[in-house]
Amino acid sequence: MAVSPEQFPDPVADIAGQPSDKEHVAVLAGGCFWCVEAVYRQLDGVTSVMNGYAGGTANSADYNTVSSGSTDHAEAVEVRFDPAKITFGQILKVFFSIAHDPTTRDRQGPDVGRQYRSVIFYENDEQKNVAESYIKQLDASKTFDRPIVTEVVPLDQFYKAEDYHQDYAARNPLQPYILFTARPKVEKVRKYYKDRVKK
Repeated sequence: MAVSPEQFPDPVADIAGQPSDKEHVAVLAGGCFWCVEAVYRQLDGVTSVMNGYAGGTANSADYNTVSSGSTDHAEAVEVRFDPAKITFGQILKVFFSIAHDPTTRDRQGPDVGRQYRSVIFYENDEQKNVAESYIKQLDASKTFDRPIVTEVVPLDQFYKAEDYHQDYAARNPLQPYILFTARPKVEKVRKYYKDRVKK
C-alpha cells in the first residue's frame, strides 16, 4: 500500500527545462502499456505517448514474442513532453503514484512476467540521477510499505508496438481490462492531478 497520490512528495531533484528545449522524452515500463499510455495521454504538456518495447533486441520486438516472457523486453511507453509545462520529475511522480505499483517485481495486477516489470529507461545522466534520487527519496519517506523494485537502466532502443496497441484504451473504452484496470487510473489522474489534465 502507498500513501494517497495527493500525499506523494515532489521530487527533490529534477531537470529544469531550457527555453530553447522543444521536447523531452521519457521511456517508462510499468505493466501493461495500455494502462500507462492512458494515464499519460491526458496530462497537459504531454505531446504524444507511444506504446512499444524496450530492453531487448529488434528481432524480438513484437507482441507475440514479448508476451511469451522469454525476451529482455518490457512493455513500455515513450512519453514526449514539453519541459516548460511538465518536468521529468513530475512525469515520474505520476509514474509512481498512479501509473503502476513499483513494489511488485515482474507483475502488475493480473499480468505476470518479466515483460511487466517496472523500469525507467534513462536516455542521459540527468534522467538517471533524477530517477535514482526520487526512488531513494520515496523509500526513505516510507511512501510505500515495501521497497521499490523499479529498475533504472540506460535506454538502448525503443521499438514501436503494433498499430492496434496505440491509443488502445481510448479506442476500446468498454473492453473489460480497460474498464477495470486502466479506467480507475485515468480517473485517479483526473481527481488528484486535475490541475495538470489537458483542458
